[in-house]
Amino acid sequence: MSSRSSLICQARILLSDGNFQIGDVAIENGKIERIAGEIDRADHTIIDGRGLTLLPGAIDPQVHFREPGLEHKEDLNTASRACARGGVTSFLEMPNTKPLTTTQAILNDKLALAARKSLVNYGFFIGATPANLPDLLTARPTCGIKIFMGSMHGDLLVSTEEELEPIFANGSRLIAVHAEDHARILERRQLFAGNTDPAIHSEIQDETAALNATKLALKLSKKYQRRLHILHLSTGIEAEYLREDKPSWVSAEVTPQHLLLSTEDYARIGTLAQMNPPLRSPGNQEILWKALLDGVIDCIATDHAPHTLAEKAKGYPNTPSGMPGVETSLPLMLTEAMKGRCSVAQVSNWMSTAPARLYKIKNKGVIAPGYDADLILVDLDNYRPVLREELQTKCGWSPFEGWNLTGWPVMTMVNGSIVFQNGQFFPEVRGKALEFEE
Repeated sequence: MSSRSSLICQARILLSDGNFQIGDVAIENGKIERIAGEIDRADHTIIDGRGLTLLPGAIDPQVHFREPGLEHKEDLNTASRACARGGVTSFLEMPNTKPLTTTQAILNDKLALAARKSLVNYGFFIGATPANLPDLLTARPTCGIKIFMGSMHGDLLVSTEEELEPIFANGSRLIAVHAEDHARILERRQLFAGNTDPAIHSEIQDETAALNATKLALKLSKKYQRRLHILHLSTGIEAEYLREDKPSWVSAEVTPQHLLLSTEDYARIGTLAQMNPPLRSPGNQEILWKALLDGVIDCIATDHAPHTLAEKAKGYPNTPSGMPGVETSLPLMLTEAMKGRCSVAQVSNWMSTAPARLYKIKNKGVIAPGYDADLILVDLDNYRPVLREELQTKCGWSPFEGWNLTGWPVMTMVNGSIVFQNGQFFPEVRGKALEFEE
């Protein structure tokens, strides 16, 4: 629902300094124009924010939305609907689609697809191969280079130091790594061959495989002082390693899955708990939480990676790794805040402000005059369960089904236009390509 001039009235507003204020927010031509205790209602479309909390829209910096080529799992329209329902107003999408996003031409095609189909804002990674260094240096607009050090096959696998070093040595663009030791994983697959228990996935792709790759990425980052982002940190040993040795140009993220699920969940949901890097033993969760609270881990991403229920039912090891996440990530984290595990302001920093800063996304991530009006009104007083029939993701399931959560968005606004409100979508709204500072 588009409106050039809107006024969100008497919401509990999270300000850019981390404090809250009850007041009004005036929106003009897609931008936040003014914040005050009360603003003249004339000539505005009024949005009632009483009893609700106004937060900047979440930015999910790691998703797999499957289009082009894998639309039976998800597509940019269904995924962006899931984003809007979950309060995610911008996403950064990964290159393992078909064709792979490894050239300027394919990046252009994905940007054009998103312009036609996405209800929220979008950006795309360029994928590294052992042979596409020129594209990694010149492709734009892109949020960064994605390297799969493990858990991948084909052209996107860049697993050896000899293959990795030229990428780190050339250019200055952010490098985001999926840090798993591919050689170790292959060895352990042989060791556990024939075991069909999904829980063995966490043994095959063990904590050492994660730590080995993180150490290698950090070694190369330090050698060239190259901007490095470690995706979906999953282990306590990685977090403690970074606590002792994390240069200022290195950042890391964690997923709600690794904070809230563990190897114990295989018994509950079987292969729906299978992801890469895998879920870890419960002791890792507390270390990851401490690292997040202490700033060793900088932000939260979902690694939204949907597969159909039919694919997940094939039986391990023939089942694909990955689970959906954009629709539930913000309510999950706000529920933890209401439990006292963290604060609402911290959640908003991890899910909005920090991703915008780390990826140098222009005009996003805070509520302040001059910033884009990517805003969400959330209800922190009421709880509702995650229900399969309400999910917007095409895969139609969630590992958190049945969990009772608060912080569900009542309204999601993208660039000043309401895309979701009180359970209703406004499907004519389209997001914009994110702009990144060079």
